[in-house]
Amino acid sequence: MESKQTASWVLDTEKPDLSPQTTPPRGAPRTGESSSPSSIRRGSHPTRIKEDSPAGYLVQFVKGVGPRIAELLKEKEILTVEDLLSFFPYKYLDRRNLLPISKITPGPDRVTAGKILACGIAFAGGRRRIFEILLGDDTGNASSPVVRGAISLKWFRFNPRQMMGSFRKGMGLLVSGEATRFRNETQFIHPTIEIIDPDVVDEIAAPGIVPTYSQIIGLGQKSLRKIIRNGLTLFSGKIDDPLPDEIRSRLNLPDKETSIAEIHFPNDGTRVEDLLSFRTPAFKREIFEEFFFMELGLAVKRRTMTRERGIGIEVGEGRPGAWEEKLPFRLTAAQTRVLAEILKDLRGPHPMNRLLQGDVGSGKTVVALLAAMAAIEKGYQVAMMAPTEILAEQHHQTARRLLAPFKVPVAFLTGGLDAGERRRTYARIAKGMFPLVVGTHALISEGLEFKSLGLAIIDEQHRFGVLQRAALKEKGLSSPHILVMTATPIPRTLAMTIYGDLDLSVIDELPPGRQKIRTEVLEEKSRRLLYNLMGEVLRRGEQGYVVYPLIEESEKLTLRDATQMSEELSKIFPDLSVALLHGRTPPEQKESIMRSFKSGEIRLLVSTTVIEVGIDVPEAILMVIEHAERFGLSQLHQLRGRVGRGDKPSLCLLVTSLPKSNPGFRRLQVMCETQDGFRIAEEDLKIRGPGDFLGTRQSGLPELRVANLIRDYKILEIARREAFHWLEHDTDLKRHPPLCEHLMTKWGERLALADTG
Repeated sequence: MESKQTASWVLDTEKPDLSPQTTPPRGAPRTGESSSPSSIRRGSHPTRIKEDSPAGYLVQFVKGVGPRIAELLKEKEILTVEDLLSFFPYKYLDRRNLLPISKITPGPDRVTAGKILACGIAFAGGRRRIFEILLGDDTGNASSPVVRGAISLKWFRFNPRQMMGSFRKGMGLLVSGEATRFRNETQFIHPTIEIIDPDVVDEIAAPGIVPTYSQIIGLGQKSLRKIIRNGLTLFSGKIDDPLPDEIRSRLNLPDKETSIAEIHFPNDGTRVEDLLSFRTPAFKREIFEEFFFMELGLAVKRRTMTRERGIGIEVGEGRPGAWEEKLPFRLTAAQTRVLAEILKDLRGPHPMNRLLQGDVGSGKTVVALLAAMAAIEKGYQVAMMAPTEILAEQHHQTARRLLAPFKVPVAFLTGGLDAGERRRTYARIAKGMFPLVVGTHALISEGLEFKSLGLAIIDEQHRFGVLQRAALKEKGLSSPHILVMTATPIPRTLAMTIYGDLDLSVIDELPPGRQKIRTEVLEEKSRRLLYNLMGEVLRRGEQGYVVYPLIEESEKLTLRDATQMSEELSKIFPDLSVALLHGRTPPEQKESIMRSFKSGEIRLLVSTTVIEVGIDVPEAILMVIEHAERFGLSQLHQLRGRVGRGDKPSLCLLVTSLPKSNPGFRRLQVMCETQDGFRIAEEDLKIRGPGDFLGTRQSGLPELRVANLIRDYKILEIARREAFHWLEHDTDLKRHPPLCEHLMTKWGERLALADTG
């Protein structure tokens, strides 16, 4: 192993004592025995444990659970003791300085907790209104409500609707601030408050750091904490650590059992700020572990791919230049660089597995088609798969136009083909009559066979599941090359994680002549201004889009919908042709609408996000997005990318019901400040998190429960280094058996898809 290295976040802390060791009761039912359900799902945050282990015992046999509470825990997918111990708190309450209400005296920095006995608007000094809460606990004389612990909280400046809607009798509050005395009554004026579970108030006699868990209906926080403590006691000393000792020692990480115990029941000396920011040694260890096994899985996948024998496709030095000469434009420097990277992969001894990333309009499709030419000229077939018919049709038209000088037959395959046409197309593809096949999910249909598929190109690949990508690869020769593309700019933090097993190419410049898109955020109350701006553009003879989040009116959501608004816009602009397009539009009608829009016959296209990718109408210069707050920034950027594709300045209007003071409104203003997709993606990732940003479930990666790609980026880099280093020196993963078992538990079938990309 390499010499010791010290990470910047390594902490040297004393390991806390756990509960006294006990031996699990003999005969306690384990999963798989007669008293257990026929199928038990392992925890989503698995821990490899010895023979008598939490993974092998049903949670209902922990002291304090039983069948009834086991059913409540099942709603949170807590089936085994392992699941229980992996159910971490989402916040902590600091009760170390907390006093019973009866002990509160005038002075600064007083902290207490209680339940609301009464609340409402009162009057002070005649006509002056105040909002008052009477807070109580059970630390006074319980037999006399008059002297029971109670204190007043008062607000002289308040929003009546907000305050009346926020508080009710019986609610628990944690209160801090300066306590004052008025007419022999102790009170807080404008205190800092936090709504807490009423159960916490009952534990006020035992100050400390209190973990708070997401709500389990029918099970109080106090009871849940007791159950978790019983689970820790029951299996004390039985939890194996999946991280090797040498890694933990080098990075000064606590062992697994210590970290679990410390997360659930922190030492009194722990800073609550560190707990809430995931910066305790225990949390850092869990974050590192999640990243380490994610990166180790990616390393195994990458190694598997590099061991495969690929299809060597030699491309002569002069060929790329000859192809470019027949294009109606010149490639940008970025396109030329990326094409060279792809061609180098095609020549190599192993299958290419490369991600081609570029902003909206950067020219990824052209680069992909030139890569296709390299394979086609050597006698191989190429498949190009897109997630929607609109995008597939766009690629089909682009391929036919750009490859026409090379006389390359291009097939178009979607689910909308009639049986006879599908059968004939399948037969021609099987005979190799179509060197390039463009289509949707139809490309992975059971009946379709290729004669010699050498390259698979997958566009907007995050919309496909891992199994779909594997199915396409199986259509090819032993190991076809894979090129995946995305127009969603992915920050390096996310690309390293989600596509860590792929090589990355980035087209980081736009073709010359692209026009800047003026972007503005409009409040709902500015609808008259909106229609005036739209009218100015459309009556000049220009075209535009209006995008809505819903196809039709919803009973649950009070949002404008595309169907109703297309009718309303037809009345607002009676002299203009308005059409409606959405995901349920029949294919024939969809094609007719798009032909009419491209020809200029239709001036305003009302749609859902079906136009997010694959629409290329340079004459369209107006984009209006209604209820913009309901979209992620990256999706708004994609939609905006439908305009600004010609030689005229374009306009994008983001309409929102949020007021300017709302943080969501300010979030939308990022779109006005930049057209840099990577900056927008960074902001989007910070706001929405990685799961929502790209849909990590579709990526085939284990979910992150504690780690955060933005907050914990430095730990991610360390974990990646350690994971790849470990695999380099332990190629068969036999040096530390718990490590291999944990990896297989987390990745499961994903490693069987190691060559999918």
